[in-house]
Amino acid sequence: MAEKEHSLSENRVNRIGREVHAVCPQFDAEAFARDVVAGFPRLGLKDRIARTSKGLSTHLPVSGLQAVDVLLLSLPATPQDAGITNDFGFYIYAPHSHFVPEHCRNGRDLEQALDALRRFTAYFSAEDAMRYFIADFPTETFKVIESWTADPDHRVRRLASECTRPRLPWSVRIPVDLDAGIPILDHLYGDASRFVTQSVANHLSDIAEDNLPLVLGTLGRWRTEGRASQKEFDFIAREALATRLKKGDAAAYEFLGYPSDPPVELSPVRLETTHLRIGDQLLFTADLTATAATKLRINYVLSSPTKTGKRRVKAYVLKTTAVAAGQRIELSKQHALKSTATVTLVPGMYTLEIQVNGRPSAPAQFHVADA
Repeated sequence: MAEKEHSLSENRVNRIGREVHAVCPQFDAEAFARDVVAGFPRLGLKDRIARTSKGLSTHLPVSGLQAVDVLLLSLPATPQDAGITNDFGFYIYAPHSHFVPEHCRNGRDLEQALDALRRFTAYFSAEDAMRYFIADFPTETFKVIESWTADPDHRVRRLASECTRPRLPWSVRIPVDLDAGIPILDHLYGDASRFVTQSVANHLSDIAEDNLPLVLGTLGRWRTEGRASQKEFDFIAREALATRLKKGDAAAYEFLGYPSDPPVELSPVRLETTHLRIGDQLLFTADLTATAATKLRINYVLSSPTKTGKRRVKAYVLKTTAVAAGQRIELSKQHALKSTATVTLVPGMYTLEIQVNGRPSAPAQFHVADA
């Protein structure tokens, strides 16, 4: 069972039951836990959250906003009292946020429902639940979200950026314009919390997937305004453009001060061997010589076969450095050819290229057999 599934385990469902029963004695905690946990063995984390939320609805003696009030009362006095030691929160409180759009998504309850999610987010980040309100009530919800950018709790400020991301992982898409969240980010990019600015960068990264000029224009404006420290602005820009850098976008490199046509000479890529097995270490080297002083961001890019017949292309950062005219550096890396939880390697012909400020080398080919 995956680690995240343990984050909503039988013990934690029992804890939810105890906490709710403590403020609502009519709530049958034992029946709730029994019904919810009965379906867990076949479910992943997201379905466990939904099942637990449904169990709360089934066993609470009240519904709608009254039920939400019970869930709010059941929270420990502070996140610290709940044992939460990180900014994101505990999955044990994910069903509480899930409950709100399931049972209070209407115009009449909108203000109270959004305020409940603001309060829940300190215990478990509520961006997924917020997406349903954005979809159904975009104008009203965005107005509330913008007010959160000045909230004293950095977790609420981060929620303002995170819930409006165009490509939020593990969540539904929202039918709003790609630039809808920019006014919110304008309030947040100078935030003192890295939890917030990481979300700002991720939000821009989502936009960059479809509209890199919009992201570069926004970053350029922020750089001129100077409301973020240089260190934090550089962090946001690097994170926002990381995916486009790996794809070799010249404009992204130029924005960060890496010339897209760097004054360097790169030798052919050398492989220790061209015949490997899954589980082996791929060892490659190459020599780079600078003909003028410059900044370099060097990636290596692996192209591999898949079971579907399509090629998987993945870029990895190899080195970021500044070089002087005439300086020579050896590029070297050992890369483990191992399957992961999300990627299964298959036998076949692989290629490797080195990318210097987005400019690719000639590819080197090698064959990978079964382990």
